[in-house]
Amino acid sequence: MTGNVVTQPSPLFTEEEYLSFERSSNVRHEYLSGQIYAMAGATREHNLITGNIAGELRAQLKGKPCETYSNDMRVRVPRSGQYTYPDVVVVCGTPQFLDDHADTLLNPLLIIEVLSSSTEAYDRGEKFRDYRSIESFSEYVLISQAKQSADHFTKVNNIWTIQEVEQEIRLVTIPGTLTFSEIYERVEFGAEK
Repeated sequence: MTGNVVTQPSPLFTEEEYLSFERSSNVRHEYLSGQIYAMAGATREHNLITGNIAGELRAQLKGKPCETYSNDMRVRVPRSGQYTYPDVVVVCGTPQFLDDHADTLLNPLLIIEVLSSSTEAYDRGEKFRDYRSIESFSEYVLISQAKQSADHFTKVNNIWTIQEVEQEIRLVTIPGTLTFSEIYERVEFGAEK
């Protein structure tokens, strides 16, 4: 067969196979529709923003029945069966985990994603749609790493609304506020990498 290229389809993995693989890996991977995807490294700006947000939330929630996780807490999404690593996650009350490993959260309340040009459309579209299948999920914040900009989504009575953000985000599901000066501390804007 001259001129034809025959390719083998990628093997599909079960959720159990993914979790076994992921728990023994030094690199984080997301899981969607039977496929395992290695996560790309983050830019300096992305890391600063994520760290700034997680630090502010931890300080504001000190002494409250909430926990803040950044980067390494896996979340299972019921609608798609996806396993993902949000940039910042907050859970209040008793965290519920997939199993005794306590590394896959089932009941996030607030999810914050730091956007890049390669993830923005997905984070705003399909990923947000799938996150909404998590019963406890009630607040979503999208933060730009290219400029001072954020979109703040909240769920009240099962209706999602978007709020314009100018200089601060007043969180609804937890007691807290994030200002742009806190979020973007030490971040220098330039061409996105």
